[in-house]
Amino acid sequence: MLVRQIAVGHMDNFSYLVGCERTRKALVIDPGADVERILDAAREERLEIALIVNTHGHGDHTAGNSRLRSRTGAPIVIHALDAPAVPGADVRLAAEEMLEVGDLRLQVLHTPGHTPGGICLYAQGQLFTGDTLFVGDSGRTDLPGGHRPTLGASIRRLMELPEDTVVWPGHDYGPTPSSTLGWERRHNVNAREYGYYLAD
Repeated sequence: MLVRQIAVGHMDNFSYLVGCERTRKALVIDPGADVERILDAAREERLEIALIVNTHGHGDHTAGNSRLRSRTGAPIVIHALDAPAVPGADVRLAAEEMLEVGDLRLQVLHTPGHTPGGICLYAQGQLFTGDTLFVGDSGRTDLPGGHRPTLGASIRRLMELPEDTVVWPGHDYGPTPSSTLGWERRHNVNAREYGYYLAD
């Protein structure tokens, strides 16, 4: 699996280009406003974008959807509960299914709390968390559809994955652009709420 983390937009967003090294097929997670930067990365890696996935429906994560689809022909995927925010979506997920691109199989994890239809994607020890989990923090819940206890339950679920799982967040809000679940268990400021404890 090839992973390119791409800084986009004006809110310290990250988009992700995730590719199959054998077939050179790829998906883009959360295309922000800088579509040309995403397309440039795909050309550099010799990848063909075959799928566009939104972890949730907020505009800073979906701004590049239409333009990227028009340039690549790739369908747009979002959870059904966030689909009203992305009326042009081609696929509305209603279950925790697998997304396949080339030889890659990514597990969809429904992780509501930041939004009702928030999802994370998990494959080969890589976890793309959108605005569910940041490095050292978590997504906000004071926007419409947000719910703090629900987000806490979603993050507790993520914390049960192997501790060496790499966390790829939707924003560059932490001390590093990525981390691991083991690091988050020890250092995330909300770790006690998730049932874990900060290191001494």
